[in-house]
Amino acid sequence: MRIGVLSDTHIPVAADKLPDKIIKEFKQCDLIVHAGDIVELFVIEELNKLAETKAVHGNMDSREVKQSLPEKIILNVAGKKIGIIHGNGPGFKVPKNAKKAFRKKLDIIIFGHSHIPYNEKLDSTLMFNPGSATDNVFGGSCSFGIIEIDGDNIQSKIIKV
Repeated sequence: MRIGVLSDTHIPVAADKLPDKIIKEFKQCDLIVHAGDIVELFVIEELNKLAETKAVHGNMDSREVKQSLPEKIILNVAGKKIGIIHGNGPGFKVPKNAKKAFRKKLDIIIFGHSHIPYNEKLDSTLMFNPGSATDNVFGGSCSFGIIEIDGDNIQSKIIKV
Protein backbone atom coordinates (compact mmCIF):
# COMPACT_ATOMS: atom_id res chain seq x y z
CA MET A 1 0.00 0.00 0.00
CA ARG A 2 1.48 3.32 -1.14
CA ILE A 3 0.02 6.45 0.48
CA GLY A 4 0.65 9.97 -0.78
CA VAL A 5 0.51 12.49 2.07
CA LEU A 6 0.16 16.24 1.95
CA SER A 7 -1.01 19.10 4.11
CA ASP A 8 -1.26 22.85 4.17
CA THR A 9 -1.73 23.35 0.44
CA HIS A 10 -3.60 26.65 1.00
CA ILE A 11 -4.89 26.65 -2.59
CA PRO A 12 -5.72 29.14 -4.13
CA VAL A 13 -4.10 31.44 -1.53
CA ALA A 14 -0.48 30.15 -1.51
CA ALA A 15 -0.55 28.68 -5.04
CA ASP A 16 -2.94 28.20 -7.95
CA LYS A 17 -2.48 24.43 -8.11
CA LEU A 18 -0.50 21.52 -6.75
CA PRO A 19 3.09 21.26 -7.96
CA ASP A 20 3.57 18.89 -10.92
CA LYS A 21 6.01 16.74 -8.92
CA ILE A 22 3.24 15.89 -6.44
CA ILE A 23 0.76 15.05 -9.20
CA LYS A 24 3.31 12.72 -10.82
CA GLU A 25 4.08 10.90 -7.53
CA PHE A 26 0.45 10.62 -6.45
CA LYS A 27 -0.57 8.96 -9.74
CA GLN A 28 1.35 5.95 -8.40
CA CYS A 29 -0.39 5.88 -5.00
CA ASP A 30 -3.20 3.65 -3.78
CA LEU A 31 -4.47 6.31 -1.37
CA ILE A 32 -3.93 10.02 -0.80
CA VAL A 33 -4.26 11.67 2.62
CA HIS A 34 -4.62 15.45 3.06
CA ALA A 35 -4.16 16.71 6.62
CA GLY A 36 -6.02 20.00 6.28
CA ASP A 37 -5.66 23.65 5.33
CA ILE A 38 -6.91 22.74 1.90
CA VAL A 39 -8.84 26.06 1.68
CA GLU A 40 -11.16 25.07 -1.20
CA LEU A 41 -12.83 21.70 -1.94
CA PHE A 42 -11.79 21.60 -5.60
CA VAL A 43 -8.34 20.50 -4.39
CA ILE A 44 -9.81 17.28 -2.96
CA GLU A 45 -11.82 16.75 -6.16
CA GLU A 46 -8.59 17.00 -8.19
CA LEU A 47 -6.77 14.60 -5.86
CA ASN A 48 -9.63 12.09 -6.13
CA LYS A 49 -8.91 11.90 -9.87
CA LEU A 50 -5.45 10.53 -9.03
CA ALA A 51 -6.41 8.10 -6.22
CA GLU A 52 -8.97 7.71 -3.46
CA THR A 53 -8.47 10.66 -1.13
CA LYS A 54 -9.20 10.99 2.59
CA ALA A 55 -8.97 14.40 4.22
CA VAL A 56 -9.66 16.42 7.34
CA HIS A 57 -10.23 20.15 7.67
CA GLY A 58 -7.76 22.62 9.13
CA ASN A 59 -7.98 25.97 10.85
CA MET A 60 -7.58 27.99 7.62
CA ASP A 61 -10.15 26.12 5.54
CA SER A 62 -13.25 27.69 4.04
CA ARG A 63 -16.63 27.19 5.67
CA GLU A 64 -17.54 24.74 2.89
CA VAL A 65 -14.45 22.59 3.61
CA LYS A 66 -15.08 22.66 7.37
CA GLN A 67 -18.68 21.56 6.84
CA SER A 68 -17.71 18.81 4.38
CA LEU A 69 -14.72 17.24 6.14
CA PRO A 70 -14.23 16.01 9.71
CA GLU A 71 -11.75 17.39 12.22
CA LYS A 72 -10.12 13.98 12.61
CA ILE A 73 -10.54 10.44 11.33
CA ILE A 74 -9.13 6.98 11.93
CA LEU A 75 -8.57 4.70 8.94
CA ASN A 76 -7.82 0.99 8.82
CA VAL A 77 -5.39 0.64 5.93
CA ALA A 78 -3.35 -2.46 5.07
CA GLY A 79 -3.75 -3.76 8.62
CA LYS A 80 -2.63 -0.49 10.23
CA LYS A 81 -4.63 2.07 12.19
CA ILE A 82 -3.95 5.57 10.88
CA GLY A 83 -5.18 8.73 12.60
CA ILE A 84 -5.46 11.93 10.59
CA ILE A 85 -5.82 15.39 12.13
CA HIS A 86 -4.69 18.87 11.12
CA GLY A 87 -3.18 19.74 14.48
CA ASN A 88 -2.86 22.89 16.56
CA GLY A 89 -0.51 24.91 18.71
CA PRO A 90 2.98 26.28 18.16
CA GLY A 91 5.29 24.26 15.90
CA PHE A 92 7.22 22.39 18.59
CA LYS A 93 4.00 21.25 20.33
CA VAL A 94 2.07 20.11 17.24
CA PRO A 95 3.28 16.46 17.25
CA LYS A 96 2.40 15.92 20.93
CA ASN A 97 -0.92 17.74 20.53
CA ALA A 98 -1.77 15.53 17.54
CA LYS A 99 -0.96 12.40 19.55
CA LYS A 100 -3.10 13.58 22.50
CA ALA A 101 -6.08 14.14 20.18
CA PHE A 102 -6.42 10.37 19.70
CA ARG A 103 -7.21 8.23 22.72
CA LYS A 104 -6.63 4.95 20.88
CA LYS A 105 -3.32 3.27 20.16
CA LEU A 106 -2.51 4.00 16.52
CA ASP A 107 0.26 2.82 14.22
CA ILE A 108 0.52 6.15 12.37
CA ILE A 109 -0.71 9.68 13.03
CA ILE A 110 -0.66 12.04 10.05
CA PHE A 111 -0.91 15.75 10.85
CA GLY A 112 -0.02 19.18 9.50
CA HIS A 113 -0.49 22.75 10.76
CA SER A 114 3.13 23.71 11.49
CA HIS A 115 4.35 23.44 7.84
CA ILE A 116 7.42 21.74 9.37
CA PRO A 117 8.12 18.20 8.11
CA TYR A 118 8.18 15.59 10.89
CA ASN A 119 8.88 11.89 10.44
CA GLU A 120 9.62 10.27 13.81
CA LYS A 121 8.30 7.66 16.21
CA LEU A 122 6.73 8.91 19.42
CA ASP A 123 6.45 5.89 21.68
CA SER A 124 5.50 3.23 19.11
CA THR A 125 3.48 5.53 16.83
CA LEU A 126 4.89 6.97 13.61
CA MET A 127 4.17 10.71 13.75
CA PHE A 128 4.18 12.07 10.20
CA ASN A 129 3.82 15.67 9.04
CA PRO A 130 4.58 16.08 5.31
CA GLY A 131 5.19 19.82 5.68
CA SER A 132 3.46 22.27 3.36
CA ALA A 133 3.13 21.45 -0.32
CA THR A 134 3.07 25.13 -1.34
CA ASP A 135 4.57 27.27 1.47
CA ASN A 136 8.23 27.18 2.50
CA VAL A 137 8.20 29.90 5.18
CA PHE A 138 8.35 27.65 8.28
CA GLY A 139 9.69 24.40 6.84
CA GLY A 140 12.47 25.81 4.66
CA SER A 141 11.12 24.18 1.51
CA CYS A 142 7.84 22.88 0.13
CA SER A 143 7.36 19.16 0.72
CA PHE A 144 5.01 16.18 0.76
CA GLY A 145 5.32 12.59 1.88
CA ILE A 146 5.01 8.96 0.91
CA ILE A 147 4.19 6.18 3.36
CA GLU A 148 4.49 2.58 2.20
CA ILE A 149 2.99 -0.29 4.17
CA ASP A 150 4.03 -3.85 3.40
CA GLY A 151 2.82 -6.25 6.09
CA ASP A 152 4.36 -5.12 9.39
CA ASN A 153 6.89 -2.91 7.61
CA ILE A 154 6.16 0.84 7.42
CA GLN A 155 8.49 3.05 5.36
CA SER A 156 7.98 6.82 5.38
CA LYS A 157 9.78 9.65 3.65
CA ILE A 158 9.53 13.39 3.16
CA ILE A 159 10.08 14.60 -0.40
CA LYS A 160 11.06 18.19 -1.22
CA VAL A 161 9.20 19.76 -4.10
